[in-house]
Amino acid sequence: MRKIFASAAFSFLLLTGFAQTSVCDVPLHLNQIQVVGSHNSYRMSTDKGVMRALKLLEKIKPLDVRELDYSHLPLEMQFDSFGIRSIEIDIYNDPQGGNFYKRYGNRLAFKSANSKVEELKKPGMKVLHIPDIDYNTQFYTFREAMQRVKKWSDLHPGHIPIFILVETKGESIGDHVKGVKFTQAVPWDADACNNIDNEIDEVFGKNSSQVLRPDDVRGNYATLNEAVTKGYWPMLNSALGKIVFIMEGGAENLYIQGNNEGLKGRNMFVYSEPGKPECAFIIRNDSRRNKTVIKELVGKGYMVRTRSDSGTTEARYGDYSGCKAALGSGAQIVSTDYYRPDPRSANKKSGWSNYHVSLPNKAPARINPVLDIPCKGSCLKEPQ
Repeated sequence: MRKIFASAAFSFLLLTGFAQTSVCDVPLHLNQIQVVGSHNSYRMSTDKGVMRALKLLEKIKPLDVRELDYSHLPLEMQFDSFGIRSIEIDIYNDPQGGNFYKRYGNRLAFKSANSKVEELKKPGMKVLHIPDIDYNTQFYTFREAMQRVKKWSDLHPGHIPIFILVETKGESIGDHVKGVKFTQAVPWDADACNNIDNEIDEVFGKNSSQVLRPDDVRGNYATLNEAVTKGYWPMLNSALGKIVFIMEGGAENLYIQGNNEGLKGRNMFVYSEPGKPECAFIIRNDSRRNKTVIKELVGKGYMVRTRSDSGTTEARYGDYSGCKAALGSGAQIVSTDYYRPDPRSANKKSGWSNYHVSLPNKAPARINPVLDIPCKGSCLKEPQ
């Protein structure tokens, strides 16, 4: 997985707009690469007081707070220092503003529920992991997340496309716990779906060429599914510097409605299933169980997202089986919580290993290892 290519074995060629560490002069389509992405990319460590309280509750309730014991660097550092080219942002609907201003889980730590974050009072999509208990984030709004991505993208116009996985979340603790004050999630509706598109337009510009949309991939085919299974993905050189949004979660079905031609006019793709009109991207998160299935889907022309690790388990025990399965499956997007080792791993008695996931030399992309392309697996380097 972490083979280092000797410099004598490869020459640097300027190919279709980027330098490729390979002797193969082969034009690539967008689906013929592989990138590493971060999972819940916005997330920062849970409030220490709340975490201590959750650990106490763990003894009497079926909780596993170990799954919350990770955090991420700022997006710019992920892009610059670790070659990350896919990020995941969780968003909640908040059309009136203020729904997530109070953090009722703070009472577990005998702290005020008042967040004192003025941005949370404003209408618009909010970014957080779990309302009330796991709310620390690099940015509070979807709009700010996109602004930061756009700013970085503008400064690096030849970058490998950035795939933004947008999970539309619609549940909260308040939906399941009765008799105790917790935040209630706001349901998704057609207006909220349109507002997601509107926020993308406000940041990137309506019909901006910086965003790769379903219409750009469908072309003259009747559906997205038909286009991608017939190989009609854009050439990589024409997709450099672009942002690709893919939705999953509670708003997905509503977002598709009225767009049976394959998300016509939409800004985002959706994760779907083979054969459905809107299908271009597919999720198969369990890389170990689905390695063979993922290879088959990639071979049919779909783009697949999988995970190399989850719940902090691999990072604690140094288990690379999921990582090897994910990278070896050919899934174009391999998501991890550990593009760098957990900082605590420096202490050998900490209980954390040196586990981390990256392409060789932290490259931003490589040629897909399972497709029939000369020099498969060779790394791609963006122009400086």
